[in-house]
Amino acid sequence: MIVPSVDLMQGRAVQLRGGRDLVLDGGDPLARLEEFAVAGEVAVVDLDAALGKGSNAGLIREMVRRAPCRVGGGIRDLDTARGWLDAGAAKIVIGTAASPDFCGALPRERVIAAVDAERGQVLVDGWRTATGASVLERIRELAHVVGGFLFTQVEKEGAMGGFDFQAVAAAVRAAGEGEGGARLTAAGGITTASEIAELDRIGADAQVGMALYTGRLSLGEAVAAPLAKPVNYEGGDVWPTVVCDEWGHALGLVWSTRESLARAIAEHKGIYWSRSRRELWEKGATSGNTQELVRVDLDCDRDALRFTVRQRGAGFCHLDQRSCWPSAFDLDDLARTIAERAARPEPGSRTAKLLGDPGLLAAKLREEAEELGRAGDRPEAVHETADVLYLALVALVRGGGSLAEVVAELSRRRGAVTRRPMAAKPEPVS
Repeated sequence: MIVPSVDLMQGRAVQLRGGRDLVLDGGDPLARLEEFAVAGEVAVVDLDAALGKGSNAGLIREMVRRAPCRVGGGIRDLDTARGWLDAGAAKIVIGTAASPDFCGALPRERVIAAVDAERGQVLVDGWRTATGASVLERIRELAHVVGGFLFTQVEKEGAMGGFDFQAVAAAVRAAGEGEGGARLTAAGGITTASEIAELDRIGADAQVGMALYTGRLSLGEAVAAPLAKPVNYEGGDVWPTVVCDEWGHALGLVWSTRESLARAIAEHKGIYWSRSRRELWEKGATSGNTQELVRVDLDCDRDALRFTVRQRGAGFCHLDQRSCWPSAFDLDDLARTIAERAARPEPGSRTAKLLGDPGLLAAKLREEAEELGRAGDRPEAVHETADVLYLALVALVRGGGSLAEVVAELSRRRGAVTRRPMAAKPEPVS
């Protein structure tokens, strides 16, 4: 699988050759993140911190709030490591400081050990100091305490001249020797879809920067690279594609080709292959029920796709329903109804009144929250919780937020590793 990379220097996305020479300014890192996040986790590397020349911490905090990120560069103490996990990093990448004790003090599944090597010898301190250790020695030392490895062939980095496949294969085997195994991500010199497919075949991911920035490799090609076992339809290869909303609810089943997938990723739209019309099909182009593509995932066998989309309009189904399958009531349905009331207020609507009167909304929130806190039995707790959830969603819509953003924030907090004491705020002095 592809892991796009955003390397940071002085607030800009950059690419270095051989870990030393600046050869490309990739522009606004947030724009790059938005472009790349459709493929899943994005590697964010603070080169300034790694080289001891500053920090891009404020920018990276914003990035981890916007998309799943693997954060690396200059993480050399446990407080910093835990701080990034608390901030919402999906994973952290530890290089110079990686040791069994250091990595063992952190959640294994969220720690990636960086193995940066030049001609087989491990480097540290921002690729400036040779350790004398070999790649396989380093991997075997840490395999039992980390969830993954990032193996960078430094001499290949940014050169777009290919990489040593046999060295990666040996590293994959060593990474799999630990308890439960650790998945390896290869970096440095990877430029083609066939290379990504071959790495995936041996159980490795591909971290790619330069080839994406220069257009040598498109993100769509990179995502599609591992696809296998297509369905043959009238002489062409197609793959079943489950379309879901941000809650994971299935909206429909469609078909994709490599061409439609590339277009969908490039344009961030729901674009598929129509078997009946034998042509590419952009959802909503005629109906207005458009889709914004949020993420593409391949299944474990690489023979099916899942599109996560933001569905606009009446819904996905041609019958003007949200889904092609019956669906039960959900909090997202309530949030959409409240948003509709905000856009088109109806006379006499309780929701419209609350949306238009922030003082009343605040009073009702306090009232219902106090009643929930005093609830003495299950029916009362259920009833009062329903009131609080409804009013909270009204406040959320009025503030311009979405339920998906709330879920993302709760997910970030769930991933925090630092536990803070729970205490009530002091009453304001009147």
